[in-house]
Amino acid sequence: MTGEDLYAKVMELAKRRGFFWPSYEIYGGVAGFYDFGPLGSLLKQKIIDKWRRFIVRNHSNYVVEIETPIIGPSKVYEASGHVENFTDPIVTCLKCGRKFRADHLIEEKLGIDAEGLSPEEMTRIIREHDLRCPVCGGELGEVKLFNLLFPTQIGPYEGNKGYIRPELAQGMFVAFKRVLETMRGRLPLGIAQIGRVGRNEISPRQAMMRLREFTIMEMEYFIDPEDEEGSCPFYDRVKKETLRIRPYKAKETGEPPREYTVEEAVDAGIIIHKCMAYWMVIGKRFLESLGVPPENMYFEEKGPHERAHYSSQTFDQMVKVARWGWVEVAGYSYRGDYDLSRHMKYSGQDLTVFKPYEKPKTVKVRKVILDRAIIGRTFKSEAKKILEEASKLPEEKLEAMASGREEPVIAGKRIPREAFRIVEKEVKITGRKFIPHVVEPSFGTDRIVYVAFEYAYREKAGRTILSLPRDIAPIEAGVVPLVEKDEKLRERARQLYEILVEAGYHVVYDESGSIGRRYARLDEIGVPAVFTIDYQTLEDGTVTMRDRDTWRQVRIPLEEAPTALRRFLYEAADITELGIPVEGTGED
Repeated sequence: MTGEDLYAKVMELAKRRGFFWPSYEIYGGVAGFYDFGPLGSLLKQKIIDKWRRFIVRNHSNYVVEIETPIIGPSKVYEASGHVENFTDPIVTCLKCGRKFRADHLIEEKLGIDAEGLSPEEMTRIIREHDLRCPVCGGELGEVKLFNLLFPTQIGPYEGNKGYIRPELAQGMFVAFKRVLETMRGRLPLGIAQIGRVGRNEISPRQAMMRLREFTIMEMEYFIDPEDEEGSCPFYDRVKKETLRIRPYKAKETGEPPREYTVEEAVDAGIIIHKCMAYWMVIGKRFLESLGVPPENMYFEEKGPHERAHYSSQTFDQMVKVARWGWVEVAGYSYRGDYDLSRHMKYSGQDLTVFKPYEKPKTVKVRKVILDRAIIGRTFKSEAKKILEEASKLPEEKLEAMASGREEPVIAGKRIPREAFRIVEKEVKITGRKFIPHVVEPSFGTDRIVYVAFEYAYREKAGRTILSLPRDIAPIEAGVVPLVEKDEKLRERARQLYEILVEAGYHVVYDESGSIGRRYARLDEIGVPAVFTIDYQTLEDGTVTMRDRDTWRQVRIPLEEAPTALRRFLYEAADITELGIPVEGTGED
């Protein structure tokens, strides 16, 4: 089966059985938007719950989850750098007026990696190769930068501009100090968030792979930059594990990804921090748990010109899909102190962390002071204002004025050099203040839903089976009476249905059509286990339990169904461990 064939079958099944489909279909659709149907919504929520387990619950001593608004004031995104830097290159057809993302157009037509090239470089490539509009063949104009933020207005007043968040990170950075207080000021501290974001993509394609509105699962992990060991207390658990990595230098020379142990990658500087490596391992395990085999996944380092404006190092987690080959499903960035520093500057608030020493230290410090007598004689009634302003200036700025590296201007007045005095004094310090650094793992939920769906698609004996990992199946069990019109069987089947629902499972009851047809319907929507009520049930109180993937069956007591289902779904129990094997598959 070709990649195109598999993609077509996956999308047909997703639409027909209520998983996902393009939004606004009755109006012809709008590119970059997708709906999740009844089963898709459940599948997506199961994947989100699993992410919470991997990232938040399994690290509950260090990681907490919050929720922040979708819309933020302009000032937040000016501080974050998005207003200035969150752009993609756009090119317009001079004949038909259609607009295209320039780097994607170059990559598709010429096979050249154009990510991170300047608009001028892309314009030159388009001219040299005479690239034309892919729709009408018209001439293309100059490449320009297009900001991807969705602007909005907050309240009724013009000028009170805001933006729909393009990522979750800024809400967590702005809330950092408040969350730190609730966690008693302890680092490391992970702040996680799951939510909708908007990016005004130029020409979104690739279905679920590139959307204008989508869900992100993200975590900002705040650490002490001078304490790598203490920042990653769980590193030793993973240092012998392997990751498939393609460093940027290997990408430049055309080398494929290769296996590194975590320890090897960190010690060689391929991954710049232990915490980056740790969360990459967790991301690998998470995708494997969704059905992606290790050989179909690797981590690709982005080059200096490809990274976001806030990042010191970024790895994309790449997964292979049928139609588009390698696609990014998650990113891991070392954001340093960029974000907190910017928000300190723009808000005027102190976002530093104080870390006490085990024992106070006595140190000699240089301090710059202004001679009050000279200031008073020179500036008279304005002296008080100058001294007050000077007290607010950082020590480094005062020292630069005293040494002549900066103009000695305070409160708009030029201060004579002789007014500055540098003194040394001994002080006792009990700790240090610093701006935490941040490691960020960020996962594209909608892409991951598609990936899990495609990897689950199977065909067997002319049937379609959605072989999702059992713990993310949207419907966890089916209950069917063997014969549609037998009221006694139907009554016992409805009884078992109620028992399973009360036990907290998502269950479907199906009594329509032949038993084989019902099994096929349930296999097609990924139901891991089906319980069948037959005539033996009426005699001894046992039911059959059927495995979606192997079609094997066992008999178990009806009242044990909730426990058997839990073991089957969440403890990876083989069906044969749960009861007495039954010959055949019961398909007819």
